[in-house]
Amino acid sequence: MAGWLFVLPALVMYGAFVLVPLAITLFYSTLRWNGIGPWEFVGFDNYTKTLTDPDLYGTIINAFKLMFFFSFVPVALGLLVASLIRRVATGALGSAARTVLFLPQVIPLVAAGIVWSWLLSKNGLINQVLSAIGLGDITRAWLADFGLALPAVGVIGAWVLLGLCTILLLTGMSKIDQALYESARLDGANAWQEFRSITVPSLRYEIGVCITVTVIASLAAFDIIYISTLGGPGTTTAVPGLEIYRLAFLGRNVGVASALAVVLVLLVLVTVLPIQRLSREEPA
Repeated sequence: MAGWLFVLPALVMYGAFVLVPLAITLFYSTLRWNGIGPWEFVGFDNYTKTLTDPDLYGTIINAFKLMFFFSFVPVALGLLVASLIRRVATGALGSAARTVLFLPQVIPLVAAGIVWSWLLSKNGLINQVLSAIGLGDITRAWLADFGLALPAVGVIGAWVLLGLCTILLLTGMSKIDQALYESARLDGANAWQEFRSITVPSLRYEIGVCITVTVIASLAAFDIIYISTLGGPGTTTAVPGLEIYRLAFLGRNVGVASALAVVLVLLVLVTVLPIQRLSREEPA
C-alpha cells in the first residue's frame, strides 16, 4: 500500500492528462463530427479513410521517410562524433564541443525552423556560399523544391537531434572499461576495430535509447515542418501531426483527425517496442 500511495499522484496526473484524452480520442475517431454540432456514429469508416486516402496515408509515408534523417543520420553521426570527442577533445575543448553540439536542444524548434528557413531560402546564406565557391548552378529554394523539400527538412531534424544523440553516447562511452581497449591494443587492434568490436556493442542500450527518441521525433514531427514548409510544396512534406492539426482545427473534421491520431500512436508503439526489446536483450 505504501508503494501505491507514493505512485498515486503520478498515476492520477498520467490518467488525467494521457489516458483520459486517449480514450476520448478513441471515441471521437468513431464519429462524423465538426467539433460543435451534433455527431454521427460511423464506426471504423474514419480509419478506412485514413488508410485509403492518398493524402492521409501519404503523410505516414513521409514520416517514415523522415525517419532516415531524424534517426539513422543523428545516431550514426553521433557515434562517430562521440568517438572523436572521446579520443581527441579533452578538458575545456571537450566541454566546448559538448556545449556547441547540445545547443540545438535548448533552442525552441520554432526559432530553429525560422532560422533554417532563412538559410535555405533562394537568397539565403547556403545559396550565397554555393555561389561564392562556383556552385551557383545547383542553388535553388531548397524548401520549395518538390524533390528536395523533404530531405531539406530532414537535414534540419538531423541537426536538432545530433547533439542529443552525441551526448547520450558520450555518457555511455564513459562507462566502458578502459581495460578492454588496452587489451585490444595489445592484440594489435586499430581504432576502427576497437570502435566496431568494443564501443558499439557496449553502447547497445544507449543506441536503443537514441533510436527510440529519434524515431518518435520523426513520427511526431510538427513544429519544424509547420514553420519551414507548412507541409508544402503540395503535400511533399506533410506529416501526420500537421495533418491532424489541419483536419481538426481548420477542416473541422474531428473524427478523421482523431482516427489519424490513433493510427499514429499505434505506429509509434509498433516501431518503438521492438527497438526497446532488442536494445535490452543481452548479445549472444
